[in-house]
Amino acid sequence: MRGPSGRTLLVAFGLAAAVDLGSLAAGFTPGHMVAKPLLMPLLAAYAHTRGGPRLLIAALLCGWGGDVLLLSDAEPAFLAGMGCFAAGHVCYLVLFGKRARQASAPHHAADKGSPAVGEWASRARALRLPAVYALALVVAVASLWPGLPADLRVPVAGYSALLTAMACSAARLGAVAGAGGALFVLSDMLIATGVAEWPQLPRPDLWIMLTYIAAQYLLARGVLRTLEAALPAPTGGGPVPATP
Repeated sequence: MRGPSGRTLLVAFGLAAAVDLGSLAAGFTPGHMVAKPLLMPLLAAYAHTRGGPRLLIAALLCGWGGDVLLLSDAEPAFLAGMGCFAAGHVCYLVLFGKRARQASAPHHAADKGSPAVGEWASRARALRLPAVYALALVVAVASLWPGLPADLRVPVAGYSALLTAMACSAARLGAVAGAGGALFVLSDMLIATGVAEWPQLPRPDLWIMLTYIAAQYLLARGVLRTLEAALPAPTGGGPVPATP
């Protein structure tokens, strides 16, 4: 018996997202409790049907672990959930590095032996985004630090550095993945401001989940796009072979 198609899984992911966001907008907690744990498994299953790399699947499932743990308000669950998301960011970092190197390899081979024209200017442009993200990280952590509970300051700072590195690395895959990384930073920043007891928007959980769901989808879509661009379309109708 054949399993659900990628289109079916993507529709199911969209429906789960709509139920989750609608529940948060309406203040219907049971709907959120049911829909939220379905999101990342459905997105991971969709990515698998599209030949998504194992590291992408692992990152999404780490996100699922974090989602489930953050359904609890207990501080140990918060720390464990942050650990799950941190593991997902490590998966993304390794994956983005591999995909970026594979994408740039043909260009390096073509340029071998030719003079470097504008090499320093190219390197300077490549450093702009990391510099912007690094500055944003320093400003965010310094601003949040006084309002964070003492036992969360170091974990939040370390997690923020890892998240920022992931977002910066995502941009190397293109605009889609780059937007996903930026939205992930925004989503977690909204969580951090709540922990630090900053003034919040109405329905803060709605904005957190909206940006988070969009972030994970765009990161997955960005990775799948690089696969579709690099590999020929399958002849048998099955998924593109997965890579580590």
